[in-house]
Amino acid sequence: MRIALLGGTGDVGEGLALRWGYHTDHDVVIGSRDPDDAHAAADEYAATLSAHGRERKLTGFRNGMAADRADVVVLAVPPYHVADTVDSVADSLDGDDVLVTPAAGMQRDEDGFHAHLPSAGSVTELVADAAPEGVPVVGAFHNLAAGRLADLDAELGIDTLLVGDDPASKDRVAGLAEDIDGLRALDAGGLANAAEVESLTPLLINVTEHNDGLSDLGVSFR
Repeated sequence: MRIALLGGTGDVGEGLALRWGYHTDHDVVIGSRDPDDAHAAADEYAATLSAHGRERKLTGFRNGMAADRADVVVLAVPPYHVADTVDSVADSLDGDDVLVTPAAGMQRDEDGFHAHLPSAGSVTELVADAAPEGVPVVGAFHNLAAGRLADLDAELGIDTLLVGDDPASKDRVAGLAEDIDGLRALDAGGLANAAEVESLTPLLINVTEHNDGLSDLGVSFR
């Protein structure tokens, strides 16, 4: 399967690219608004994989071209860029693709981080509203610490919660998630439940900041 990481030069894109590159044989394509940045990131990630004994070729393209070459398109961009990014690649998407969003809206004040949900109800629902008709959207990977993902020496042992209204697409993304060693996918219901999932991200950051010795937290349900 071919996976495109739009905004794949950022922290979340790097972590997912390295994990899929290390643990799977899926084709990983790095997308960016600047193709030179995409090429450079793909080469950097390939070098990291090589240093860990995994020889892989990753490719980099402008976002639209990356999406055009993919079966699953991950929006590894900040929440305030998701709608514009979807608009920019809409012509490259069709009903055979799955659009995945890990973004969680947050704002910070003197007390810490708080969920900041858009009028659509959640960032995931915002993506669904922006997606071309017939393109399924799945929310996943919201609560994963980018630093922990990108550290290939770190064991995961954590869960990711999936939301979506198309069961087949959710199953496809669950399979991709569980192709990563130590990551378990759990079904959290439809898109209407995305706000609850996204709100876990600021909670985890607050717990990290208020407790010494805790960093790059994830969740595991038992």
